[in-house]
Amino acid sequence: QVQLVESGGGSVQAGGSLRLSCASSGNIGSDYCMAWFRQAPGKEREGVARIWSRSNTPTYGDSVKGRFTISRDNAKNLMYLQLNRLGSEDTAMYYCAARGGSCALWSAHLYTYWGQGTQVTVSS
Repeated sequence: QVQLVESGGGSVQAGGSLRLSCASSGNIGSDYCMAWFRQAPGKEREGVARIWSRSNTPTYGDSVKGRFTISRDNAKNLMYLQLNRLGSEDTAMYYCAARGGSCALWSAHLYTYWGQGTQVTVSS
């Protein structure tokens, strides 16, 4: 069983930065996709960034391109999301997710494993 635990959320002023972490445990194999999603109140869950275990090339959602950076430390079973130039539109619960196989699609229902989420609140 794979477990994911997010941390690093908090409150920040517009223009500020945060770094989220996702600690994983359990065996998901060597071919897997890890991703960050976010969900604001009253909105659908949105794919933010994803990275495939067999590629160093991440994929970003249009709304965060150029501001957010996903990375991973395989030796420590950690994944990160660096959030820069935050705006009020980035306020949401951020979730770490994982699935076996490639990172072809953003559909949240394709991801098997989820963390409990970490809240990011941006004030203007």
